[in-house]
Order: sequence, then structure tokens, then C-alpha cells
Amino acid sequence: MIKKDLIEEVIHKTGLDKTMVKEVVDSFLEVLTKALSENRRVELRKFGVFEIRRINAKKARNPRTGQEVIVPKKDKIIFKPSKIFKK
Repeated sequence: MIKKDLIEEVIHKTGLDKTMVKEVVDSFLEVLTKALSENRRVELRKFGVFEIRRINAKKARNPRTGQEVIVPKKDKIIFKPSKIFKK
């Protein structure tokens, strides 16, 4: 499912105007993106939690050459589904 499909599903379920639903979905994604970029945790009850985790630098191997390389540390977005969502 892509964003367009999500918008269409919400329109079908709620009967709201397409421009209104698109604006709400875009606003939600913008707020979610901003919160995660500020390293804030986003918890949606009965759905799950989005958070940023720091992945430390590590050693890896280039599969073609076998040469050892250092993979730099980075931030990664993690989603943990709620128990209800898992069911």
C-alpha cells in the first residue's frame, strides 16, 4: 500500500473530502518526521512506537574484495508494534 492507497481507504471509510484527507495524512507524516528528526519517541497507543536508535560503528567486509571496512555510526528508525497490533 502506498500513500495514495492509504488516502483512498480513509476517504472510503470516512466519506471525507479527498483534499482534507490528503492534508491530514501529509500533516501527520510531517509531524512524525519532525519528531523523529528531533530524536523524540512517537507512541501511538494500540499501534506501536517509532523511535531513533543509534547504531555504533562496526567492522565489516567488502564481499567482492574481502577487504575490511569501517561502517560509520548512524541513527536508525525503529518501529515496535504493540501487543494488540501483533495479534
